Amino acid sequence: MSFLTTIASALKGGGPSRVPLARSFVSPWALAFDGGGRPAFDYATALREGFVENPVAQRAVRIVAEGVGSAPLAEGDPELLALVSATSAGQSLVETVAAHLLLHGNAYVQVIKDGAGRPVELFALRPERVSVVPGANGWPAAYRYRLAGRTLEIAIEDAAGWPELVHIRSFHPGDDHYGAGTLAAAAQAIAAHNAATQWNRALLENAARPSGALMYDPGDGAELTSDQYERLKVELASAFQGAGNAGRPLVLDGGLKWQSMALSPAEMDFAALKAAAARDIALAFGVPPMLLGLPGDNTYSNYREASRALWKLTLLPLAGKILAGICEGLSPWFGDARLAVDLDRVPALAEDRERLWSQVSGADFLSDAEKRQMLGLERP
Repeated sequence: MSFLTTIASALKGGGPSRVPLARSFVSPWALAFDGGGRPAFDYATALREGFVENPVAQRAVRIVAEGVGSAPLAEGDPELLALVSATSAGQSLVETVAAHLLLHGNAYVQVIKDGAGRPVELFALRPERVSVVPGANGWPAAYRYRLAGRTLEIAIEDAAGWPELVHIRSFHPGDDHYGAGTLAAAAQAIAAHNAATQWNRALLENAARPSGALMYDPGDGAELTSDQYERLKVELASAFQGAGNAGRPLVLDGGLKWQSMALSPAEMDFAALKAAAARDIALAFGVPPMLLGLPGDNTYSNYREASRALWKLTLLPLAGKILAGICEGLSPWFGDARLAVDLDRVPALAEDRERLWSQVSGADFLSDAEKRQMLGLERP
């Protein structure tokens, strides 16, 4: 753009202003900060029940986050690559951002700069501690970070116009400020899986059968007094309840008879319920059930096909979103520098890349520049 063109654009005032933003409903993330009413979705509770206490969800998140974090990056600006690959406070940046996007739907990367204004560190903030501060037109004007009664307002740009924070969010069709997290979508499946696990544990603690019925039949039509009834309840609870007393013999006299009960096969079929809930959890996080060791799922013929599907459908799109967001946020310093996954160094995609290389190499009607573009390589 020439000098005269720049002056003309400045005098004309550019283009039309941004349309105002208005959220159609109150986001659960904002309710956590506004303090009004009980939020429809409690992220802290869902995080404990869905990630800390549920093995299927935790393994699914780890497979995706660690896969994205360990993805090999293509060659590019050495300073930018070192900045993205470095750890901050003991955490891998890309892996942490991937986990935040999966669980919460939002990832916030703080840009820490040196005295000269150059970025020296990228730190992923806990998303449940960050809220958007909208301006008069609804567009984000700043970000508010809250922790233990302390509030820190982080501007989008510093006084010199350099970015202070990079916000990467998942798509949400009903919210202009916050993304939709997978943890909310998988909450019902996680609750069903946890409930089935607790039920099975209770059955094991009770010798895999429900409590029986203690019947009193002395033969003369007499009934137990209230004192006798309460004493029997206390003795049964103290001597025969719990896993430590499972299988202990019961000695009865005076017309007492124990009638045991058993569960029907349909009532004990909680393995199928757990497997169905586990497959729903895997579906929500984009992980093929075979990679989680779930039985009864033969969608993929072998482990190699499942791994390839994981990379194509989940890891590469998520890595592309994260790397593109970081590149856009750091573009004032690094210009047109690009971050991308080196597909030729991904073992799960080796066969696909070999086939593509063979097809492109055999296309004599393509120029070298066109072949490099099809292979995702930079021009020489």
